[in-house]
Amino acid sequence: MPSPLLPPSRLRRVENFGHSISAPAYVFRPTHAEQIAELLTFAQERGLRVGLRGAGRSYGDAHLAAGNIVLDLSRMNRILDWNPDSGEITVEPGVTIERLWQYVLEDGWWPAVVPGTMKPTIGGVLAANVHGKNNWREGVIGDHVTRLKALLPNGAEIALTPEDDLFPALVSSMGTLGVFTQITLRMRRVHSGDLLVRAWAVPNLKQMLADLDAAKDEWEYVVAWLDGTARGKSLGRGQIHTARYLTPDEDPHPARTLRVEYQTLPDNFFGLFPKSIFWKFMRPFMHKPGLWLIDGAKYLGAATVGNNKTFRQSHAAFNFLLDYIPHWELAYGRGGLVQYQCFIPLENAEAAFTEILETTHRFGMPTYLGVVKRHRPDRYLLSHAVNGYSLAMDFKVTRRNRERIQKMVLALDRIVLEAKGRFYLAKDATLTAEHWGASLGEETLRRYFALKKQLDPNEVLQTDQYRRLFAPLKARYASGHA
Repeated sequence: MPSPLLPPSRLRRVENFGHSISAPAYVFRPTHAEQIAELLTFAQERGLRVGLRGAGRSYGDAHLAAGNIVLDLSRMNRILDWNPDSGEITVEPGVTIERLWQYVLEDGWWPAVVPGTMKPTIGGVLAANVHGKNNWREGVIGDHVTRLKALLPNGAEIALTPEDDLFPALVSSMGTLGVFTQITLRMRRVHSGDLLVRAWAVPNLKQMLADLDAAKDEWEYVVAWLDGTARGKSLGRGQIHTARYLTPDEDPHPARTLRVEYQTLPDNFFGLFPKSIFWKFMRPFMHKPGLWLIDGAKYLGAATVGNNKTFRQSHAAFNFLLDYIPHWELAYGRGGLVQYQCFIPLENAEAAFTEILETTHRFGMPTYLGVVKRHRPDRYLLSHAVNGYSLAMDFKVTRRNRERIQKMVLALDRIVLEAKGRFYLAKDATLTAEHWGASLGEETLRRYFALKKQLDPNEVLQTDQYRRLFAPLKARYASGHA
């Protein structure tokens, strides 16, 4: 219901990235930290809740706040300081990954950790503590933050470094403990705008996991595409891509490859066909027969012309594959998509992923896109990381299959929990509070709720995701001290 306390002109329908969930909310877009503080005070005095939004690239309800305030930080997008000698840059939370790499590249630097798209904001990726294709080597983005400032709902403004106790809690808290206002990151020195890439096909899941594990010691980046339609002896087949940075003497033209124009993804296929409308041509194939055709052809190409191939590719082209086709998510149709991503320890990954893939087939819903990565654990409070692998899967949502998807993911969740796995809130739209709590454990939940009580005693920062996953657990775990 519309709130009588908020101006109707601010009312918008806010969607998740996958266009599968939406909710009405009052959207405010501050340009300075003082305006954030005023809105938090306003919400606190009137019993309203606030959800934080960056670029809105979450696949779930992490930036939705139905009937309340959504604080869109995309206009706080100033770069405050840049030191090309040390590689340290200070930005506001609304600066995107795209603007970040474009700003530092020509000085010979690149962000140490980036997700599969350049569109999210720095505040958003830090709240989710995102990983990249180099997680085993470089960790999560929080590992490359040297300082940050945040506003707390209790009225305090704080400055933190990685040595402070609050740092690993705010980083990873999905915007439920505080609002980042300044973030200082250390970039990675690069000597070329190109990476050396190697690609090869793998015939099944067992070989894929073995090759990913072996490649992590030689290559900077390791990632695999998985054919979700394959079954039997070919279950989990796919293609692995690895990459490493070039040394100073390997690129004869670094001044050219380190230019922003060199990295810019082309607007057209073959210089003719506009990518901006390509999603419309994808839509007729977004069903099981089309999926079998596309994945089969892709694997055939990977196993023949693309097998054991080594080549050079720009940083942007390798890292931001999700940006190669603009608005690709619209190809899924009116119901949109949900993504399911789980993280399984090394010793349990093959059995768990095998059961997960077989379960998607049993429900008649093979994944439209499967991606596997290698990971390492970290110290953050709401960490998704393990010493093992992640599997990300996309599922098309329709009016007829929405209930079936929920039943399927409940079955998948049980497999993950039995394998001592974890979940990733930046991608989640389907978890239950029970399964989320079981993945974190009692000690982490008690620590989180103690901090919530200390920093946000009136629970002003409440997204729809918080209300779905955390609120039902509060009565059981909210006693105790931070």
